[in-house]
Amino acid sequence: MGNEMVSTDKPATTASDDPPAEPPAGATAKRQIPAFLVIGVLSTLFYLGLYVVARMVVDPQAANLIALAVSAVANTAANRRFTFGITGSEGALRHQLQGAVAFLIGLGLSSGVLALLDHAAPHASRAVEVGGLIVANGLATVVRFLLMKVWVFRD
Repeated sequence: MGNEMVSTDKPATTASDDPPAEPPAGATAKRQIPAFLVIGVLSTLFYLGLYVVARMVVDPQAANLIALAVSAVANTAANRRFTFGITGSEGALRHQLQGAVAFLIGLGLSSGVLALLDHAAPHASRAVEVGGLIVANGLATVVRFLLMKVWVFRD
């Protein structure tokens, strides 16, 4: 009587029927930036280690190319998975090829620093070379994040 249920033609929905809620833009960036920074630090350490080892047998430019090429592939794969949450193999080759643009920018910056050092201080120590590469890598990291965010792994 007074507590009768009124039936509607619309079936009840569950949370799984609703489309997934999009996180606010700021929330995504707040999650992505720390992941990107951790991967960036680990990639930089990996790159510098490879550079120092390669530098024992080749000139600075060749060591830079070898170290940056190897670490860039690893960096793109790690950012694809952990920063941007993309799993599976679909699009992986395209992402690596797009990541190669960031690699070329980083290569240009780091090669430029090494060329400048060779010109300004031809007998600079390995520590000075590494210091210059850290600065170049810092600049390349900002460019890499922006490229990955707006082009390589855009939503």
